[in-house]
Amino acid sequence: MLLASLSLFRQPVNFVAAKWQTLIRVAGDPYRPELHYMRGPGPKWRAKYQGSRLNRSL
Repeated sequence: MLLASLSLFRQPVNFVAAKWQTLIRVAGDPYRPELHYMRGPGPKWRAKYQGSRLNRSL
């Protein structure tokens, strides 16, 4: 009886512990991909492809 109740208690505790460990690992990760997000082509790309884009529209 005591063993069965301990196993029922252990399952939620293991779940919470696993989620807590994941949270700590994610929060401690210094990589933030949103800081490296590129918003579009830069001036070098525009200088290189500006002429070819105008010719295609004609």
